[in-house]
Amino acid sequence: MALSRVCWARAALWGAAVTPGPYVTRKLQLARPRAGLAWGAPRSSNLHLSPKADVKSLISYVVTKTKVINGKYHRFLGRHFPRFYVLYTIFMKGLQMFWADAKKARRIKTYMWKHNVKFHQLSYREMEHLRQFRRDVTKCLFLGIISIPPFANYLVFLLMYLFPRQLLIQHFWTPKQQIDFLDIYHALRKQSHPEILGYLERVIPLVSDAGLRWHMTELCTKIQHGTHPAIHDILALRECFSNHPLGMNQLHALQMKALSRAMLLTPYLPSFLLRHRLKTHTTVIHQLDRALAKLGIGHLTPQEVKSRGVELGWENGYRFPAA
Repeated sequence: MALSRVCWARAALWGAAVTPGPYVTRKLQLARPRAGLAWGAPRSSNLHLSPKADVKSLISYVVTKTKVINGKYHRFLGRHFPRFYVLYTIFMKGLQMFWADAKKARRIKTYMWKHNVKFHQLSYREMEHLRQFRRDVTKCLFLGIISIPPFANYLVFLLMYLFPRQLLIQHFWTPKQQIDFLDIYHALRKQSHPEILGYLERVIPLVSDAGLRWHMTELCTKIQHGTHPAIHDILALRECFSNHPLGMNQLHALQMKALSRAMLLTPYLPSFLLRHRLKTHTTVIHQLDRALAKLGIGHLTPQEVKSRGVELGWENGYRFPAA
């Protein structure tokens, strides 16, 4: 009897494990929907932004905060360090202008490369921009080279502060420095004029043609008395400057140094380098004059007229015309 009860109990236990009763089945069926609600996949919500929108919003936030901080920094410098703030503003504006010049020069060079255009075929403003940008890059490269040795950058900053006209480009000059430096350049050119006229007077006897000698004497006399010669007076002497004794290949070292100072070029070079630089410089000036003739002087801005006049020796609106 006891053995039968044990068997029936074991059978009941095994049956309950294999096939759950109706109560257990009902509990499982009722629990499944709740589990589905608790652990099911989350529904997509329209409130979440896309990754691109998140990145754009983050960038705009960073830019806005940066502008606010930059404005506070500028106001702090302006209140507590006014002189330094002026230099800082000029430096930052100069960097922006130099970067804009670099991008414009790149566009011009790309246009020249794509359309197979030479330098002398460009417009006046494009030629002048490339020419000035090359000069600016040369100054920057020089500063970079002398800054290479250890601790030399501190010396470079001192030199830039003491000699801004020689080491800095025009973008980093103060408004007062721009006016003063242009006057200095004009004075340097005027100092070389008497020396050049003296060389012209000494070569007059070397001119073989009597008519050309007379024209040369008259030209020197007019200039010494402050009279601007006419264009036809200069063009009449073209032959003297094309061949002996005033041709570029016949000039002596002292004469080339005087011409270099008049053209704001360094005269402290060997004779063959001076001659090469003078030939290159005069060729570029001739190309610029031809481009300017196509554009028309009336289309130049006041700043372009001033910079062009100081560089090429205009005085009271006059310059010796290119032959």
